[in-house]
Amino acid sequence: MIRLSFALFLASTLSGCAGLGPQTCAPGQQAMLSAELLFGRKIGDRVGVSEGAFRRFVDEEVTPRFPDGLTVLDASGQYRDRERGRLIREPSKLMLIATSDESANREKLSMIVEAYKRSFSQQSVGLILKPACAWF
Repeated sequence: MIRLSFALFLASTLSGCAGLGPQTCAPGQQAMLSAELLFGRKIGDRVGVSEGAFRRFVDEEVTPRFPDGLTVLDASGQYRDRERGRLIREPSKLMLIATSDESANREKLSMIVEAYKRSFSQQSVGLILKPACAWF
């Protein structure tokens, strides 16, 4: 099973997170929540999450929850395996979602994290939340 370990790891307590505070944005911009999701693609010692499987996951689990848009980037991640104590490197996906900072959207992000862990036998998924100003 794969673990992603990041300094700003937030996965299991997402629904209990306090708000990030008010954001002051320039005229024409909107205060939003910027979410970065970090998905490992290895299952065991091999790449087990194919491009097609990841695309299906996005289509079935992410897009219905955030239909206004998102960005997915290919990445290369690494983490220290807590059980074996060794450094593990793996291909990964970085997903960026900008959304309103509402508890319902935080819950949707938590549901995506849990769905990926369940679907692909992952021990964790990295999630970084930041206040942001945006316009589209």
